[in-house]
Amino acid sequence: MKKYLTMIILVSGLLAQKYAPGNILIQGKNRVSMDELKIGLDASRYQVVKPLMKRANIYLVKIVDRFVTPAKALQEISENPWIQHAQFDHYVSQRQTFPNDPSFNSQWGMHNTGQSGGLEDADIDAPEAWNMTTGGTNALGDDIVVAIVDGGCMLSHSDLDDNLWVNSDEIPGNNVDDDYDGYVDDVNGWNAYNSNGNLSSDGHGTHVAGIVGAEGNNGSMVAGVNWNVKLMIVMGSTGTTSIVLEAYGYVLDQRALYNETNGEEGAFVVSTNSSFGIDYADCNSGDYPLWDEAYTALGEAGVLSAAATINANQNVDNIGDVPTGCTSDYLVTVTNIT
Repeated sequence: MKKYLTMIILVSGLLAQKYAPGNILIQGKNRVSMDELKIGLDASRYQVVKPLMKRANIYLVKIVDRFVTPAKALQEISENPWIQHAQFDHYVSQRQTFPNDPSFNSQWGMHNTGQSGGLEDADIDAPEAWNMTTGGTNALGDDIVVAIVDGGCMLSHSDLDDNLWVNSDEIPGNNVDDDYDGYVDDVNGWNAYNSNGNLSSDGHGTHVAGIVGAEGNNGSMVAGVNWNVKLMIVMGSTGTTSIVLEAYGYVLDQRALYNETNGEEGAFVVSTNSSFGIDYADCNSGDYPLWDEAYTALGEAGVLSAAATINANQNVDNIGDVPTGCTSDYLVTVTNIT
């Protein structure tokens, strides 16, 4: 009985923990390399595992000395002269709820005539926007791409398949990084949960992708805000902050490659869509610095990020929220209109 009670206490403690206790997330100073970080940190205590956002100098560190507590590790690493920022690897939860109706309740959020008993014109004025543009290409003729950072997507969906981003320089399933972008088999995007290109279906992510870019004016099912756009599917919306940062790192790499090669490589990603976060957390407390750093790095490359706030009727300016309380100039905070 005592053994079972001990196990229950241990499990309860793990569930109550707000971060992965063996991980520390770091940002190195002055473009310090991963090899230099390995030298700068005590290898008997800490292991620099992998880059999460290499272009932003953000890495995952494991605590390998079992006598070093997470709090002690954070203190030691924060005081290291090689380190700009350090934080815990906080747990992240999914946000927003969508109906499973394939017509999405006649999409009143796009154009509200009161058809569902709501307030007329309480919508996003989609038809008015479509008078100006329905998406397409930039001035160079390159596809406009939106990164859907979520739990996955139904790639075979008939209203999405023609609008999926495709990395044409990558050969599917050959386990080779054909385009030398640092990612193997990233044909339609990236799976930050498993660090590979294998994408799976997810109801939430499919709905989000449909809202952003379901093919429009095709006489089928629904219309996205953008009728003609390419959807880059990036899995990495739950679990830990390190998973989210790896997901953002993939997006950053693709846009940076596009910028550096005048569009010959990478993708013209203009925005990320993210429906997850850490409820009631204060982004300005100093405990979550890498969120702002991630959004700023993306923004400086040309990627605007939209993040959904919590599923509660509360003022997040008062109660706190990550990431929608963050201060990056390149982050747009959104809520629902229901």
